[in-house]
Amino acid sequence: MLTRPAQSSDIQTIYRFICDLEEIKLDYGLFEQYYLQNIANENYLYLVAVDKHNAVMGYTSCHGQALLHHAAMVFEIQEMYVDKPYRQQGIGQLLINALEEWLQKNNHHLLEVTANNIRTGTHQFYTRAGFTQTHLKFTKILGER
Repeated sequence: MLTRPAQSSDIQTIYRFICDLEEIKLDYGLFEQYYLQNIANENYLYLVAVDKHNAVMGYTSCHGQALLHHAAMVFEIQEMYVDKPYRQQGIGQLLINALEEWLQKNNHHLLEVTANNIRTGTHQFYTRAGFTQTHLKFTKILGER
């Protein structure tokens, strides 16, 4: 197993991953537009975990932004997904390690993640990976999606 930057050719697999993660079928045209825009953004890191045949087994996206209250670039994991047949094989940790290595190599020191309240297994994963709960996230939906 290894990680590499996500490519435009990975879009269909990542689309399937995100639809499964969110339990919704997203508009593919909008997804494609945002995906291609995001993988080109120099402050975003999109990684996939692949097997020896280059089959994508897992994925993560991490967005960086300059936050005044930290006076630093802060990177936040936006999505993390490991395909069901490959779970419990260390792929999630492989992706976290690759993110951390890239961040440290580029002199960034803050990595955050938010996980839905119902994903208790995900909370345990991130705790085992060294994250600590420091915030509560509040969301307000404005109008219809």
